[in-house]
Amino acid sequence: MILQAYHRPVRFYFFATLIPWGLWFTVAYLSHDFPNDHVFLSGALGLLGLVFPFLLALAFIFPNKALRGDFLGRIISLKKVKLKYVYFTLLLMPLSILLAQLVSLVFGYSAAQFQISDGYSFSSGIFPVWLLLIFAPLVEELAWHSYGMDCLRNRFNLFVTSMIFALFWGVWHFPLSFIKDYYHSNIVEEGLIYSINFFVSLFPFVLLMNWLYYKTNRNILITIIFHITAGYFNEIFATHPMSKVIQTGLLILLSAYLIVTDKSFFFKK
Repeated sequence: MILQAYHRPVRFYFFATLIPWGLWFTVAYLSHDFPNDHVFLSGALGLLGLVFPFLLALAFIFPNKALRGDFLGRIISLKKVKLKYVYFTLLLMPLSILLAQLVSLVFGYSAAQFQISDGYSFSSGIFPVWLLLIFAPLVEELAWHSYGMDCLRNRFNLFVTSMIFALFWGVWHFPLSFIKDYYHSNIVEEGLIYSINFFVSLFPFVLLMNWLYYKTNRNILITIIFHITAGYFNEIFATHPMSKVIQTGLLILLSAYLIVTDKSFFFKK
């Protein structure tokens, strides 16, 4: 079985954390102490930190002929993917944020949330935010679902794999919360409940993405699209941060339903 060839989780996750952390903490230092200087340097270091796990995955994959063929066969098309999973991928995140905003109205939050936002909630240095909302999910999923997820799945069942990765992913993002005006630092400034929500939201998000990933025979393109829709539709509306908390609750309920109705899929080794 091809998953047995993905067998270096400790080495992969160690370097996939160490190098981005070093680069991003450097960017954080520059963003506060030299906010108007070294803009291009900060952009280059931030980008390298984002791309590094994908480069690392390629370094693990391409020397091995079997892994190379497996990777290339999973990123090209959606031909063998059932249509229902394509619909789920495209619609879940936009529908979940719209439903969360609808629920928030019951608690007195404004209907203005349904308006298209006239800007973005964060800045991304020298790069346009719209580009980052596409590029970041692309390179992340080319790292996590080319090598990172399968090297965990080789050892654990799907539920444990998802929980371990969600925990890692929260830790991996940690330095970004120190970079001035970045999305994660803005969440910290909004309040503790929203910082906690970001971390907690990763667990149902990863469970749902991995459910799609393994239901579609490990199709990487599916995870890229799912990740892009999550980021884009959480930015396109003038969403109140509390609606994102409600969205997390909705995704937890959906994850629980899928786990209960398909236990063997999540808990079988």
